[in-house]
Amino acid sequence: MGKPTGFIEYDRKYAGMEEPKKRVRHFREFKNYLPEEEQQKQGARCMDCGVPFCQSGAMLGGMVSGCPLHNLVPETNDLVYQGKWKQAYLRLSQTLCFPEFTSRVCPALCEAACTCNLHGEPVGTKEIEHAIIDRAFANGWVKPQIPAVRTGKKVAVVGSGPAGLACAQQLNRRGHLVTVFEKSDRVGGLLRYGIPNMKLEKEVIDRRIRLMEEEGITFKTGVDIGKDVMPAELKAGYDRVVLCCGASSPRDIKVPGRELKGIYFAVDFLGAVTKELLDSNFGKVPYHLAKNKNVLVIGGGDTGNDCVGTAIRLGAKSVTQLEMMPQAPDTRTADNPWPQWPRVLKTDYGQEEAAALFGRDPRVYQTTVASFTGNKKGEVAQAVTVSLKPVKDKKTGRLNMVTVEGSEKTVSADLVLIAAGFTGSEAYVTEAFQVGTDGRNNVKTKAEQYETSVPGVFTAGDMHRGQSLVVWAIREGREAAKAVDTSLMGYSNL
Repeated sequence: MGKPTGFIEYDRKYAGMEEPKKRVRHFREFKNYLPEEEQQKQGARCMDCGVPFCQSGAMLGGMVSGCPLHNLVPETNDLVYQGKWKQAYLRLSQTLCFPEFTSRVCPALCEAACTCNLHGEPVGTKEIEHAIIDRAFANGWVKPQIPAVRTGKKVAVVGSGPAGLACAQQLNRRGHLVTVFEKSDRVGGLLRYGIPNMKLEKEVIDRRIRLMEEEGITFKTGVDIGKDVMPAELKAGYDRVVLCCGASSPRDIKVPGRELKGIYFAVDFLGAVTKELLDSNFGKVPYHLAKNKNVLVIGGGDTGNDCVGTAIRLGAKSVTQLEMMPQAPDTRTADNPWPQWPRVLKTDYGQEEAAALFGRDPRVYQTTVASFTGNKKGEVAQAVTVSLKPVKDKKTGRLNMVTVEGSEKTVSADLVLIAAGFTGSEAYVTEAFQVGTDGRNNVKTKAEQYETSVPGVFTAGDMHRGQSLVVWAIREGREAAKAVDTSLMGYSNL
């Protein structure tokens, strides 16, 4: 702890963002950086706690508190305070494969668990991490790590999202020959086609993939395992197979009018926008998807927010976001103490932009869709919404959201985006590999293990644990790599 009084002397400062009315004109990242001297002061705010909850990754109150990767946050922050940026990068990279991803898209579980939350604002660990990794790339510190010895063992990784990439990187550095199969035309999984470019510029992914290729990893795109290549063929050519296909089955809503044109799953919409931007090298913006349309987003999570921000950039006439649950409180309640994850109101970038352009927060709470109506062309034109109220189930004690009679309202909706989450892995993959699944369609393994019911076939990421965060996918990818390595070599040093 280089500055024992740092948390007293220095207030938290935010790097800030480009103001909403300007940033909605483009699809580039819009977050700024603090000056170097100020970044070091922010590192000095870290208290080097005796019990650093920021790096615990512990389950508290049914949610994770702190970083699931167990990044040694106090050590990294202190190195930044001392101006030892390269050492900070080396320390961070011991536990985190891809800081350039998490520092952009992670909700900062570490900050939520920071002890400074008790009497003020947390250490800005996410911004510090962002500064570390971007400085590392700019100074050429991030170099390919090519294994000195190859084991001769071959591993196929199916899926190139964060879990697949993390698993592939670790196995390759151990000396195994790794091939990553991706069904899309580009590598990255939901990093590529699920997260908008203004949140994660795709060159950031490409830069990492180039490094991984230099390290010896082979990427094969446009190959849909389970359709183009069957499991028997894959297992015949590789010593082990790791399934990292994600929880890619979107949850649908079954209401009258669902078949109308203009109603899309959020991930399909976001992917189509990104693909058109990339295919044209950002020379063509797909305004035709949302320009002058009344956009209705169903779902209040991060993906719903991404739909709001994307629709605004495509020239939407209006944007409304429906959230089934009640609005969260502005501050922690008595039953949600620190260091639990704070169940408080969060306003993200898309909602800020909607408020700036349309004069109101786009979210409508305790509301869902009852039906859709269309025009003569079979296109969606309106949605009937209905209010919900929480009612406790007498048997289970759980709160269920039930319809409020007579609360129906009709709203204009020319484009509807369903961001209601996912229901697990895709059946054609699990059925092809004949791996066991649980009640949520996730691939089943023994607790805290990664080998499936089929010997030699492993799994990791959302396909294993269900829809989750990038940081969890990276952790699972790393741990699955260790399990695969142990099965191949009898031990693992990963």
